Amino acid sequence: MRWSGHTRQRSGAVTLLSLLLLLGIWQAAAMLLNDPSLPLPARVAGVFWQATASGELPHHLGATLFRLAVSFSIAMLLGCTIGLMLGKNKAMDAFFDNWLVIFLNIPALVTVILCYIWFGLQESAAILAVVVNKLPNVIVTIREGARALDQDLLEMAQSYRFSRRKTLVHVIWPQLHPFVMAATRSGLALIWKIILLVELLGRSDGMGYQLHLFFQLFDVASLLAYTFAFIAVIQAIEWLVLRPLDRAALRWRR
Repeated sequence: MRWSGHTRQRSGAVTLLSLLLLLGIWQAAAMLLNDPSLPLPARVAGVFWQATASGELPHHLGATLFRLAVSFSIAMLLGCTIGLMLGKNKAMDAFFDNWLVIFLNIPALVTVILCYIWFGLQESAAILAVVVNKLPNVIVTIREGARALDQDLLEMAQSYRFSRRKTLVHVIWPQLHPFVMAATRSGLALIWKIILLVELLGRSDGMGYQLHLFFQLFDVASLLAYTFAFIAVIQAIEWLVLRPLDRAALRWRR
């Protein structure tokens, strides 16, 4: 435990040093360039504070996070269910495999435009566009996890007459966990980018809408301030939610 704590402290120090180095490079480059296209870190921090104090940034950030939470939850729930079904049923997998290939290769921009044309500039159309773009990735990842399940362990669980819940918790979930976490992390990275596109094209609030406005005004300081705010939230989700879940789920390996 001491070694583990020491390792985490050293890892945290390295992360802090890396971020300080990046900040220093940014400061030096901004001072050398001396151009509004690359504002100083202090300028971006000031814009961030003003936007937060006025409530403007929390409002738009909240709108984007709401869309992210809803679309992510729907995509993960449907994707895990369908992925398990395809991974365990070869006939169904063969039938729908071409569907997955097609949806995986449809550009996100096309999906967003079609959803807005077919269903109007509605919140539900925005959520649907994000879900349709993310769902195939989750299905493919979970399908591979279902294919990789150890059949000997499943047969052992049956021979010992494990209940469905006990089999899921102690046999299936430990094997499926890495695939679910991979789908989760890639999902967060992909979904928020698609949401920005959705908001840019057809919403009147959210981070994407604001970034498009800042682009039109050539307001780089505000653009960076909003971007860093969203990155900070995503990193907080990683550190405070995903990593603790990882440690808890992999405790059996110790």
